[in-house]
Amino acid sequence: MPRVAARGPQAFNTRTGGHMPTLAEKYELLACIQCGRCTAGCPVSLRTPLNVRKLVYEGQIGPGPAGAHERPQAWSCTTCSTCTERCPKGVKPMELLIGLRGKSIERGKALPAVRDALESTFKHGNPWGRSRDKRAEWADELDVPIAGEGEAIPLLYYVGCTPAYDPRVQDVARALVRLLEAAGVTYSTFGTAESCCGNEVKRMGEEGLFELLVEGNRELFAGHDVGSIVTGSPHCMNTFLKEYGEPVGEVVHYSQLLARLLDEGRLEFKGSVEKKVTYHDPCFLGKHNSIFDEPRSVLERIPGVEFEELDRSRERALCCEGGGGRMWVEAEEERGERLADTRVKDAVDLGADVLVTACPFCLLTLEDAVKTSGCEGKIEILDIAELAALAL
Repeated sequence: MPRVAARGPQAFNTRTGGHMPTLAEKYELLACIQCGRCTAGCPVSLRTPLNVRKLVYEGQIGPGPAGAHERPQAWSCTTCSTCTERCPKGVKPMELLIGLRGKSIERGKALPAVRDALESTFKHGNPWGRSRDKRAEWADELDVPIAGEGEAIPLLYYVGCTPAYDPRVQDVARALVRLLEAAGVTYSTFGTAESCCGNEVKRMGEEGLFELLVEGNRELFAGHDVGSIVTGSPHCMNTFLKEYGEPVGEVVHYSQLLARLLDEGRLEFKGSVEKKVTYHDPCFLGKHNSIFDEPRSVLERIPGVEFEELDRSRERALCCEGGGGRMWVEAEEERGERLADTRVKDAVDLGADVLVTACPFCLLTLEDAVKTSGCEGKIEILDIAELAALAL
């Protein structure tokens, strides 16, 4: 793939004579006391060779022999942030794992599926290998507004790559449009001009490509005087909020906007959904951004819904294993039951008719898990937007 030179603290500064920082310096690993809470809390450590504590220790003591940065187990990480949340010393092991991935990519050791996803993002603005001119096809039968050149956008609906291209998740985007229209919300999209936010690109370690995406998206936003942004994915929301430098305006996940519209009386449900429902907290909505209440608020106000929590929920929720580039990676030496399978079985044991989530990656991994866990016909997987649209 065309390489983009990384711009960041890894580069040797020939003008100032600066040195390339060690892993311990760059990721502040010397604060680690080797308590092991990171590995103990890691949701994939029991299924893969990933040992977060060991990788942090190796980073503390030095770079080691040639090739030590090329740790295949780093690709098992879902970047769910559990290790970072549980560290008593404020170390961020997840950032180290992303850095190790970056080292692998710099050395030309990217996994084939990762390489293809990154190349597609560079060429077409999405990791799914689809052309840019098909990005707005999800809305072909809808009257979805697309901002004209230079047109101000008070509220931008940033669709995201997966809702735009994946046939299953396109249904979620269409359901959200129905909800926005029912509430009388004025919004616009970028249509085919929209590009990847870069959240998964950064977590796959391609810092240079991520910076190009940030630069391009910032220019696009500025050219339309964007006020607020509502995203269809918590991954997009996370990167806009935390990794684009200066704020790009108010950024909310669609579940937050729906909760607000219900509070204001602008969105009303006239129908009923007579289902027992439980909710899977997406990591990038919950653990990364502490958004737990708004999705539940929407669910609990849908007429007919009987809502019940899973045992492991909110901060303790299981990861679906779809984040951190894992949609394009099969971790090495996987063993045991996938976490998404466990999640589906937990929902079935709870007696739920529907397992609901609010993330395109979670939706896809959980739907796959219904088949692989032997739970077909026992439970339905829906996005909150889809469930809410049923009650319009």
